[in-house]
Amino acid sequence: MISDPEAVAALHRADALHTALSHIVLEGGDLVAIAEAVGAALGCGVVFTSTDGRERAAHLDEAQREALAGADLVDPTGRVRVERIDPGGTAVGEGEALVRRVVAAGVDLARLVALNPDGKIHSSDAHALERAAIVAALLVTRVEAVTAVENKYRGDFLRDVFLGRAGEEDYVAEHAQAFGWHLDRPVMVVVAVLDPDAVAALVSSPEDRRAWQDRFANAWRQVSAGVDGSIASVAFSREVVTLVPVDTDADPASTHAAVDRIVEAVRGDRGGGRISFSAGVSRVAHDLGELPEAFRQAQRAVEIGRRVHGGGTVTRFDQLGLHRLLALVPDGAELTAFAADVLGPLAERTPEAADLRETLQVLLDTNFNVAEAARAQFFHYNTMRYRVGKLQRILGPVATDPHLRLDVAVALRALEIAG
Repeated sequence: MISDPEAVAALHRADALHTALSHIVLEGGDLVAIAEAVGAALGCGVVFTSTDGRERAAHLDEAQREALAGADLVDPTGRVRVERIDPGGTAVGEGEALVRRVVAAGVDLARLVALNPDGKIHSSDAHALERAAIVAALLVTRVEAVTAVENKYRGDFLRDVFLGRAGEEDYVAEHAQAFGWHLDRPVMVVVAVLDPDAVAALVSSPEDRRAWQDRFANAWRQVSAGVDGSIASVAFSREVVTLVPVDTDADPASTHAAVDRIVEAVRGDRGGGRISFSAGVSRVAHDLGELPEAFRQAQRAVEIGRRVHGGGTVTRFDQLGLHRLLALVPDGAELTAFAADVLGPLAERTPEAADLRETLQVLLDTNFNVAEAARAQFFHYNTMRYRVGKLQRILGPVATDPHLRLDVAVALRALEIAG
């Protein structure tokens, strides 16, 4: 017979929770219902999050939210820093928080965080949370199976919109409303892709790649829905496409800020196992008819931005400068041929050619001021003069011929785009 009053109370709480969870399963409840049941039965705050800490359902009052933030367990974007919470308990004020994984068939689905800011969470309550996590896994698996079908249908529809084969604009707008989307308004198309180097470092199998891609797409959908429930955000095979509404009457800085807020929220504070990604942003598409071109602009922006600036960048089509014009050349082979014609041996993929191209770019940037270019590359003045002579033997009088200099500058940019 158990005589410890605290242990007896914990058993009563666990029994109450078991009954509540059974009703939720039978009645087809959701994560919100589980969070409320756990919170009511165990007398603690509860939040279900994605695997990287984005809130999905919660039973938290303002004091409990403030306690989590005060313990530095919430980042500026609102993401719960689940990676900082220990399954055995992490101090929060005078109390603690602990985390449980929500897992089904080996697939990591979500996180359950329990919080008692006034004291420790009893060990029996911690075991009860395991049961709640199992029930949550059943519900999440069911919901995600349905959602996967819905997301594929939505993705196919938006792809048809971008290809111009979804039908008349009135039909498209009406059909989009059935998904809860508002497409017939000014938007910027954002195309986001996981950076290959980051994927290669973390992924060991096609299944892992799909899991990361699904997690990435879910993050975009969840953040977008938090900003505006009528934002369309879908996953294609290797990219996530989001249509961010903008105010065309506002100044350009405010327009860009609308996109930046969503991108930064998806990035979070890079904790919780997230992965580096790049994004491309189109010009403003004022109506449905401009969406196909805006999608192509965003695709080109992310592709060129990653080639020129590396991974983890956000590139706007309107800010590509000369790259923007070159991006309109449909045949990449033509760009490569142009670069080879103008640059000759400097277009080759060798360390020596790359080194000379770097010097050539510095000289162009300094208007062929040899002394300034030498300082920029930490060369002796005579070394830079020798390099200028070598470059001119390869290219011709690039230091004095403005037309040749323009061709060379364009060829260097073309080579960046052609990869």
